[in-house]
Amino acid sequence: MKSTRTTIGRSIERPDPNIRFYLFHGPDEAQSRGLAMRLTDSLGATKHLVSSSSIKSDPALLVDEAAAMSLFGGRRVVWIDPATKDIEGGLAALLEGPRPENVVAAISGVLTKTSALLKVAEGSPHALAHASYVPEGQDAERMVIEIGRRFGLKISPPVAARLAHAADNDQAIVTQELQKLAIYVDASPHSPKELETEAVDDVGVDSSEGDLQKLADLALTGETDRLYDELAKLPASGNDAIPILRSLQRRLLMLAPARARVERGERIDAVMASLGKALFWKDKLVVQQMLVKWNAADLARMAARAGKLERALVFSTVPERESLGEELFAIARKARRL
Repeated sequence: MKSTRTTIGRSIERPDPNIRFYLFHGPDEAQSRGLAMRLTDSLGATKHLVSSSSIKSDPALLVDEAAAMSLFGGRRVVWIDPATKDIEGGLAALLEGPRPENVVAAISGVLTKTSALLKVAEGSPHALAHASYVPEGQDAERMVIEIGRRFGLKISPPVAARLAHAADNDQAIVTQELQKLAIYVDASPHSPKELETEAVDDVGVDSSEGDLQKLADLALTGETDRLYDELAKLPASGNDAIPILRSLQRRLLMLAPARARVERGERIDAVMASLGKALFWKDKLVVQQMLVKWNAADLARMAARAGKLERALVFSTVPERESLGEELFAIARKARRL
């Protein structure tokens, strides 16, 4: 049988006792392995590794392993990773014989429509095949929310979007991050906790890059007190000065053409909507504030000054931390007067 994105969760969390072979294939192998692990957890089973090459040399091995009991009792999931065409002979025997004690989970990469392995899995009532694709957009958000739920995390769509973006929609990275965040907020399936943005700021995968951008944004919005606190946290070496300046320049490069459109008469909400994927969800409010506060001429002057300061830091012995702080505070003081 063939599974879909909307049915696979139910299929592996409440496994059909008639299904004895699960084929997880497709370009997103991390997702395939994650689904196989969820199946294993749902069955309360242990994972038992078997190679494709060993099944090729002894096709009866797959049936034997599926029928065998765990060393410590209980069920097993016979785990084949990677699954190749070498298992086709053993799979036929598994599907045609009596129902075994255990199930088989096979993880494969991309399979063509002509793949005999895929045809057998999709054509048998005792097998389930699912193709895993890298999620995007709302699918990625749902993936994060679903994984978080298993760790006892209640995740809102905006936070899920942030985590998916930071992990490049990689399910394995998302899982590692959510495990870490669940420990950080003391969440568990028996004691669920809301995952707030502050926790992601503290330990999330994008926290380092976000800290650098934060300094530029605090200056542009005129938050001098918070800017002072964040600058005080920088290492004494001042090695972050160039990356912070470049974060400022990236923000200015986004703001300048957007503000020019506003000054030509376009509505700010329409300009904001047009930024689309170029703007991360958590930055939307602060960028809108900047568009209201700064005019195009001021943004152009700041961009020129930032470029000049960057060249000075690269080619001179000017103390990096002090000169960076002076520039950011000059911007912040100007912002407070606007």
